[in-house]
This record gives sequence, structure tokens and C-alpha cells, in this order.
Amino acid sequence: MEQVIVAFESEKTCQRIKDILESSGTASCLICRSGDQVRRYANKQHITVVICGYKLADETAEDVLGDLPPVCAMLLLAPQNRLDMVRNDDLFSLPTPVSRSELIASVRMLLQLGCRQESGLQSRRNQEERQQVQAAKELLMERYSLTEEQAHRFLQKKSMDTGMKLSQTARLVLDES
Repeated sequence: MEQVIVAFESEKTCQRIKDILESSGTASCLICRSGDQVRRYANKQHITVVICGYKLADETAEDVLGDLPPVCAMLLLAPQNRLDMVRNDDLFSLPTPVSRSELIASVRMLLQLGCRQESGLQSRRNQEERQQVQAAKELLMERYSLTEEQAHRFLQKKSMDTGMKLSQTARLVLDES
């Protein structure tokens, strides 16, 4: 069974969502209460989905999203007025209250997308392309004091914006240095 992170300020909300997902056989859940905990779990373990509220104990969901691994999707559960304030298109959202079936279906879909994305990332790049991407990330990390995840997300975003492969974008970054 896949693991997901459930992160809300309220312990009761975390437990309710955990119970729904685990009793349905959708996923096993790690409970977090802060953005810092989410980052640590997501970067140390094989996590492709984070389910959270608009605000955690120490920061907002949008702040946390930027530091997650590229294959990790975030599902934001919040009242519609909070969702209207979100400006990040990479965030998946459901307005609360959310039905049990909607929650389960959304998490299953995100888990499937994460598996596909992960297998595609690993198998399509040859060794030379992986080395170029790694070198470009290291250059960005050194030059702009980024974490590896931030550097990868930067390359990924530029790649998507230009319609180029990630390895081509990495090559451009290296050529311009």
C-alpha cells in the first residue's frame, strides 16, 4: 500500500482523513502538523501525495509545496474562500466539506499519476542526460543557494515553459554559465 502524508493543524482532522484512507485500502498515512515535518518525511521517504489544509502550524500549504520533490503532488482541502486565495497552479484542491468518495477517488488518482511520473522520470533519460541535469542542478544550487529540490523544480518549470526536454534545458543552463 502506498504511503501519503496527511497534514493539518487539527489532530482530529488528520485522524479522520487517515481513518478514511486506511479503512478503504487507499493508502497508509503519516500524520504531520507542520510544514517542516512534511518536508522531512517527503524528502526522506517515498511519498508522492501530501493531503493538507490551507495552513499548517508553521506556514501555508503553498509555502511547503515549493520544497517538495518533483513527483510529490499536494491535495489541498479547504473552504472555497481559502482556495480562492491560492495562486499556485501546481496545487490540486477540493473544497470542504468533501465526501468520502471524492477524497478517496482524488487520492487514488494522484497516487497513480505519481507512479507514472516517477517511472517516466527514471526510464527515459540516459546516463549522459542524467549527468547534465545533475550538473545543472549543482550549478544552480551553488550560484543561487537553492536546495536540490528547488533547483530541479526550476529546471522543470523552465523546461515546461519552453517546451523543451529537461536535459535540453539543463544543457542550456550549463552552456550559459
